[in-house]
Amino acid sequence: MTTTFAILLATAAIIAVVVLIARFRLNPFIVLFSVSLLLALCAGMPPNQVVASFEAGAGHVLGHVGTIIALGTMLGKMLAESGGADRIALTISERAGRQRIDWAMMVIGLLVGLPVFFEVGVVLLFPLAFVLAARTDTSILRVALPMGAALSVTHAMIPPHPATLLALSAYHANTGTTIFWGVLLGTPIAAIAGPLFARFISPRVAITEKNALAEQFVRREIPTDLPGFTITVLTITCPVILMLIGSAADLFTTPKGTLNTFLHFIGNTDIALLLATVMSFYVLGLARGFSRETILRFTNECLGPTALIMLLVGAGGGFGRELIDSGVSKAITDAAVSAHVPLLVLAWLLAAIVRVACGSSTVAMSTASGIAGPILAHSQGVSPELMVIATGAGSVAFGPMNDAGFWQMKEYLGLTVPQTIKTWSVLETIIAVLGLTFCLGASLVI
Repeated sequence: MTTTFAILLATAAIIAVVVLIARFRLNPFIVLFSVSLLLALCAGMPPNQVVASFEAGAGHVLGHVGTIIALGTMLGKMLAESGGADRIALTISERAGRQRIDWAMMVIGLLVGLPVFFEVGVVLLFPLAFVLAARTDTSILRVALPMGAALSVTHAMIPPHPATLLALSAYHANTGTTIFWGVLLGTPIAAIAGPLFARFISPRVAITEKNALAEQFVRREIPTDLPGFTITVLTITCPVILMLIGSAADLFTTPKGTLNTFLHFIGNTDIALLLATVMSFYVLGLARGFSRETILRFTNECLGPTALIMLLVGAGGGFGRELIDSGVSKAITDAAVSAHVPLLVLAWLLAAIVRVACGSSTVAMSTASGIAGPILAHSQGVSPELMVIATGAGSVAFGPMNDAGFWQMKEYLGLTVPQTIKTWSVLETIIAVLGLTFCLGASLVI
């Protein structure tokens, strides 16, 4: 397959998805499924492999993200029904002030995003974003976009995220130095792509779609007997704490020992969310007078609005897998490798291309670092730590439609496809471009 044909095929597929969903108002899942199959057939994949490839991609993504969305939504529902989200919203709005809610959400996103996957941070913090937006009469875009920007920055540029750790290994970078530069460069990037961009774009995007997810998390009246701020924050940060413990287990326990194995187990993303959700059933449920039947009703009814999100997330994974298995992704990546560009730019470009080709920022970062790592080993004058950050910046570029995060943000915010491109895709591109720019600037002094 030629590079030109691969680029044209990928471009045509993306345009087809936008037009069919936005212009002809077709079901997004049907569109993604159909376009994915047609792309693979046009690329020359055998018909008997096309459907299997889509199913494998969708199943791989949903096997992880589906569980996270379900558990995170239940935890968010308990937070909302108990008044815990109201307690956090009122406390934050009182201390930060209505005009600085977006900055407060950015800081929360940076802190929560350090140990958790992007998808986990989204399901943990969106209930809070809904309540804050409602209680302060603020656009949900101005509250949620800064949170999303912070989560994206920490996911891509700051260890201990798995993809970042893979890049650290591939480039033989120092972990502490990478964290230092990641925080130093990532914080202003999150500020520009988050609160500043949100203040610019939110008045220009009118959300007209009814958002069932927002409605179930926002009470019409604030109850008088709200739970305490400390216990509420402890409940929502419980998954974060458990994941941090799991990540650091090797530092204070014997690797592969009984305690080490146990800490890694409870620090697993799914297990940490499960334990936090079960904890919320008591702390925010039974202890506040809710019956078991009421808690069961809460956890059942909150899953309904997430069905489309799960389908779209899975379809995005299937679309990405078709691009990889058909050879479209490889053809585009090989062309980037053959280009003679500075190493920091090459790492960024490779990650950005794989990101567009397959959707996953984790796959983009690990693939790009695997290609650029051997080149760095024979080069001089390039900081391995900045290579990690530049690769991470490229891995979130463009916020394409074959990324699960695109559809998560679309459905949580109640946006149309064009509106999601105008807001989320632009935000991700700002992070990517600023990440490369800041790395190139920092390379002049280190």
